[in-house]
Amino acid sequence: MVTTGVFFSKIFKGKDWPIIGDKFRNFPEVLKNVLELPNVQLYESPPVDEELLRKVHDSELLEQTKNAWYYEGALRAVGGCVRAAEMVWRGELRNALVFTVAAGHHAGPSSAWGGTYLSSLGPTVRYLREKYGVRKFTILDTDSHHGDGDRAMFMGDKDVLHVCFCSSNAVEDDGTKVDVDVGWKTTDDKYLKLIEEEFVPRVRRFQPQMVFHFLGHDTCEGDYGDRGLSPSFFIELVKVVKRCSEEVCEGRYVILTGGGSRIDVAEYIFPKIVELLAMDD
Repeated sequence: MVTTGVFFSKIFKGKDWPIIGDKFRNFPEVLKNVLELPNVQLYESPPVDEELLRKVHDSELLEQTKNAWYYEGALRAVGGCVRAAEMVWRGELRNALVFTVAAGHHAGPSSAWGGTYLSSLGPTVRYLREKYGVRKFTILDTDSHHGDGDRAMFMGDKDVLHVCFCSSNAVEDDGTKVDVDVGWKTTDDKYLKLIEEEFVPRVRRFQPQMVFHFLGHDTCEGDYGDRGLSPSFFIELVKVVKRCSEEVCEGRYVILTGGGSRIDVAEYIFPKIVELLAMDD
């Protein structure tokens, strides 16, 4: 039985994507060994239906984005997220890793910046609600930068718990929108302790039906959002979040690749993350 899906498109490689560059130039080849596991499957990320985008973005933003060279990449990044989440909800997969370019957490209803020009999770949540009646979601953001687009997309929606580990402390929207200051420089242990203290208990109380994780590795030492973390940190982080998702929502856990431009880090962590997702607990 396939339990872990990997969603990728060949157009993600060979281009200098905004902010992250061509960090996927050697994918999916570097995943070769884990893709041979019997319970792991590689899927081509399809383009998202533009009508779904129109349900969460205003027309001006979409027209601007459609004229950009990175639009096709963004469409497939969002489409991969929608497809992965649908397969996880239907029980065809237990969890998934979704590769993304030009889409993600800085894209709100009417504005976008920072290398992410379409929302991945706005359309995905909308789709799952309309087609399957799924209501409650948790979004964990561990990119170095604040997920302002996702926050704007879901502010006022108390069925979405959005917990962003960034550079400030805040609790709003009746406790469903939370920022946690990790410090400009930290350590693997200190960050993981914050996850255990500030994220895990909230998810247990909230009881979502699915957990999304915008996982940027720009926080790694030597990357553009350097907070002093080691490459091995990201593996330990996924262990904690996977364990939490197994406890609260039957392991329905979808990871989106976020920021970070270090090719060596990407090629180190993502095969290990796939292997970890595919493990039986």
